Amino acid sequence: MKLALIFLLPLVGAFLPLGIARKSSWLLASCAALPALASFFLLVSLTPDLLAGQVLIQTWTWVPSLGLSFSLRLDALSLIFALLITGIGCLILLYARFYFDGKPSAARFYALILIFMAAMLGLVMSENLLVMLVFWEMTSLVSFLLIGFTWKSRDARRGARMSLAITAGGGLALMAGLVLLGLEVGSWQLSEVLAAGDQIKASESYGLMLVLILLGAFAKSAQFPFHLWLPHAMAAPTPVSAYLHSATMVKAGIFLLMRLHPALADTPLWLDLVTLAGMTTLMLGAFVAMFMHDIKGLLAYSTLSHLGLITLLLGLGTPLALAIALFHLICHAFFKAPLFMMAGYVDQLTGSRDMQRINGLWRYYPLLTLLSGLSAAAMAGLPLLSGYFSKKMLFAESLAITQPFWAAGLLPVWVTVAGLFSVAYSMRIFHNVFFNGRPVDLPNYPPKPLLKKALLPLIPLVLITLLIGLWPDWLFKHWMLPAALAATQVSLPEYDFTQLSGGWPLYMSLFALIGGLAFYAARGPLFAIHARLPEVDAKNIFERSMHGLTDWTRSLVYNLENGSLQRYLALILMTCVLLVGWSLQGLSSWQGSLAMTPLEPGFVLGCLVMAMAAISVAKIHRHRLPALLLLGVIGLLITLFFARFSAPDLALTQLSVEVMAVVIMMLALSFLPQESPQESTKLRKTRDLLLAGGVGSLVGLLAFAVLTRPFSSISDFFLAQSVEGGGGTNVVNVILVDFRGFDTLGEITVLGIAAVAVFAFTRELHLKERVTSNLNLQGVAEAHPIILSVTARLVLPIALMVSAYIFLRGHNLPGGGFIAGLITAVAFTLQYMAGGLVWAQERMRTQFRPLIGAGLLIATFTGMGSLVLGYPFLTSTFGHFDLPLLGEIELASVLLFDLGVYAVVVGATLLILGNLGRLMTVAGPGKEVG
Repeated sequence: MKLALIFLLPLVGAFLPLGIARKSSWLLASCAALPALASFFLLVSLTPDLLAGQVLIQTWTWVPSLGLSFSLRLDALSLIFALLITGIGCLILLYARFYFDGKPSAARFYALILIFMAAMLGLVMSENLLVMLVFWEMTSLVSFLLIGFTWKSRDARRGARMSLAITAGGGLALMAGLVLLGLEVGSWQLSEVLAAGDQIKASESYGLMLVLILLGAFAKSAQFPFHLWLPHAMAAPTPVSAYLHSATMVKAGIFLLMRLHPALADTPLWLDLVTLAGMTTLMLGAFVAMFMHDIKGLLAYSTLSHLGLITLLLGLGTPLALAIALFHLICHAFFKAPLFMMAGYVDQLTGSRDMQRINGLWRYYPLLTLLSGLSAAAMAGLPLLSGYFSKKMLFAESLAITQPFWAAGLLPVWVTVAGLFSVAYSMRIFHNVFFNGRPVDLPNYPPKPLLKKALLPLIPLVLITLLIGLWPDWLFKHWMLPAALAATQVSLPEYDFTQLSGGWPLYMSLFALIGGLAFYAARGPLFAIHARLPEVDAKNIFERSMHGLTDWTRSLVYNLENGSLQRYLALILMTCVLLVGWSLQGLSSWQGSLAMTPLEPGFVLGCLVMAMAAISVAKIHRHRLPALLLLGVIGLLITLFFARFSAPDLALTQLSVEVMAVVIMMLALSFLPQESPQESTKLRKTRDLLLAGGVGSLVGLLAFAVLTRPFSSISDFFLAQSVEGGGGTNVVNVILVDFRGFDTLGEITVLGIAAVAVFAFTRELHLKERVTSNLNLQGVAEAHPIILSVTARLVLPIALMVSAYIFLRGHNLPGGGFIAGLITAVAFTLQYMAGGLVWAQERMRTQFRPLIGAGLLIATFTGMGSLVLGYPFLTSTFGHFDLPLLGEIELASVLLFDLGVYAVVVGATLLILGNLGRLMTVAGPGKEVG
């Protein structure tokens, strides 16, 4: 249960800030940080066992037949990510207390951050691939809300749209890749997938799986060419940027690459794709960061560069590359978060993030200068700080590459130049903000004072950066190696840190340091050259691309969906003919080995009458009432066919449905002209005739081919289990209320929703008067004939008795709740027709909407009753009892479920009928029905 609590605490805790939104900002921030802190300490309590190699897995079965289960996994790899998510998240929440001080939107921010934290924890702790995918998409959705938090800002809206479009698009690719992966292995459980690495890599679909999964990972971690969303997500509040880009959102794709490493990595395709993406992102981010004037913009592109560095390491395939990538991921999280926090403080205190205007802040904020300087130095890779060792490790790994040839020669130079840029932009963000003269035209001058306690969230992060720099070997041995073992499932040797103190790694590091300082010293001419280059706005390019794609798809849709039902049906039928015809082209003989059923004269006559009725409907379709009556004839003949071929349940259902369908269609068609205009040309009629003939012939031949061949059916199972498992001899009803009770519950829910939708659509609908005041009614038939009115009143109690009889016998003989409900609805419909809407409504004792709701509740609670007893939802029970006078009688729990079906059918049918009929009154719409 501990594993579930780790991500449930932030998820449930998200409601705390909303409940105390108007309290003090300290109380609000503290209550928001408590769930994160509790999850953090839960993780700490499990740390010794996990670092010792233990893997904790908890599983809650969901749909075992599909291999779906809610499974959580916690090992050394997911532990590191989870500690970052909760630990840095807790500090970000405390930091946000100063950022959102006095703002009414603070509670909404805290709630969203905690939900995002829960989604990230679920992602890194998922044992089931499909559960991981759910949390993956959840992070995209919540990050969209966080990036667009200041929704009144156009930049925030555009940045949020861009991030959602790119990451969600990558999520679709990832879904396809994970589905292929699970199908290849035959399981969605991560343990089994990781153990099947050789099978996956030998699969024919390995390349497709790898590309799809990499698309999802690269989109989430902003790797080239999906990097555009990350810099433009800087429109979000700074606490969002600090959290998403240091410890969570952008690390999700990195985690996925590490988690699936045993299943997908160490192939030439992996090396080429992952290494090239990492190299490009590393250099692109480092170069652009140097020329950014916005503090958060520089930090965003530097984040891109460091993500590229980690991805590059994951692609190299050397024995310790993944452990070094983890090491740099930790270092990056701890030095980048304080820099983002600094950017937020500077923005609020000075009113600007432009480094061309912000200078000399060390005079006003000496402690912030110290903390930011240490973080920037770690980002540059200066000695005695965390980034120094991770950068030299990268240099050493680049020298260890021997294959392929292009990587062996290019990589050392590439990473050294990227390191040069990292020194330059780290120097720039520190020197420009805190030194470099005095401020220039700041909106707030002199800058606002900064409380020292506001810097408390930065101090732990900077201290950890210093500690990593002092004892990197301890961290690497006791944390990185166990995590790398959990990721790769291969024991790794200890890292020799002495190799970093001399040789080529030292020379490369010195070159990067000196070259970076020289590059920054020459920034004036370089900025002038850069300023003359054409400006490229990724947001504008993205927006134009999206608008162009939208316009193209809209024109394509409009060309296909032009409002012609004939065209839609023709396209569907032609597609079916082509697909079915193509699949049957190899059939040697249409007729199988089974003998055909002998023809009966009555059956042949019925088929001829039904065919003639169908042809007549097509011929006189412009005359609505005769066409509707002929459709009723077809329905009645189908009822007889069901009865003839031993399907009494279907016959009763078809008869009841046919009566109600004709009545409701008459009501609906009465609002239309009695005759429709001539629309079809001879060419269209010829096309339709050929298409109808082709489809009909193909369906007939297909039915003939199937029915004359032996086949096995699931019906044998239902016939064998109906009495033993469901306690009823009426197999059809047992299927509906027992074996496939889920389907029936879903169907009555849809029926109830449809009825309420009709009620809502017609509630405020006002039609023109259907009969004008000067209409001569002489000679018009009486609206409610006395004979029909008297007969209907006599029929009602008889119909209700029949309905009760059909309902009670349905478990063992033809009948059931659905048929009984339709019979009841037909009886009440007859009352409407005989006495009129007003007369019938005055005598109705039950409202229809509550009846629908009651039916759904009865059906649902009947299913939940089995949960109380420890059985799956909708499990039924039955028994035989001796009752006085009645003798032995069978009682089954599904009778209550069937009662719910009955109530929904009656309520939904009469609600639709009554509200359509209400619109038809001569005096205009009548009283609301239902």
